[in-house]
Amino acid sequence: MDRFFEFESGKIHFTDQGRGDVIILVHGYLETCEIWRSFGRRLSSQYRVLAVDLPGHGKSDMLGEVHTMDLMAGMLAALMMHLSIEKVFMTGHSMGGYVTLAFADLFPELLSGFCLFHSQPFADSPETVQKRNNEIRLVEEGRKDQFCPVNIVRMFASSNIEKFAAAVSNSKNIASTVPGEALIAVLKGMIARPSRAAVMESGAIPCLWILGVRDNYIDFRAIQEKVRLPRNAEVAILENSGHMGFIEEEDKALEILGSFLLSKVFDGKF
Repeated sequence: MDRFFEFESGKIHFTDQGRGDVIILVHGYLETCEIWRSFGRRLSSQYRVLAVDLPGHGKSDMLGEVHTMDLMAGMLAALMMHLSIEKVFMTGHSMGGYVTLAFADLFPELLSGFCLFHSQPFADSPETVQKRNNEIRLVEEGRKDQFCPVNIVRMFASSNIEKFAAAVSNSKNIASTVPGEALIAVLKGMIARPSRAAVMESGAIPCLWILGVRDNYIDFRAIQEKVRLPRNAEVAILENSGHMGFIEEEDKALEILGSFLLSKVFDGKF
């Protein structure tokens, strides 16, 4: 069900389906909550699932020239207050993982646990900052179509492009709907974000970290060596996925998430 609530200077769109313990799904860069359609629908058979359009994306309004991870985390906290929800399990994909980590840092008391889907806790490297600034320049010049489709294709494992041709096409269509000003706002927000490795390493909140062997954006082996995970954290590796494991290996991803929720977070089983 489509719903809206007011936050700061605009309206934020979210979907709400299912009943039970609450899971919030947070989309990534070049995405909207539409990306979670199948995954969220299947989760909603056992849980109440909220999927949110981040500011400027989908049906949500822009909130300013820079959408920091902290701003978007604050929006999610406001959504919980609006719905009178005390605790949630939050799942963030890619940039959505950065928002999730900001939420865990700022509002740990509101989380029963969290999952990072093809994301990582560190600040941008100089090379990544340069890439993001280049994309900002292209958007300002009206040339976002030069990099958006390419970025989408790279999100899927090369070996999965043909198999998931419809999903790749759908992701391209979703990316094309995101206004340039929204892309610039989150690109600036990602550049400005601090490292939140300490949040993952603290063990204050149960954490599930899902990585893909064939991810073109994150080296699944190298990134694990940089984080010292506590006992209540788990790493799960999707052998046949790139950066879109909740699509490329949906059944396996649901199994991994369901097992973690059962053992570390909720009493219900997916």
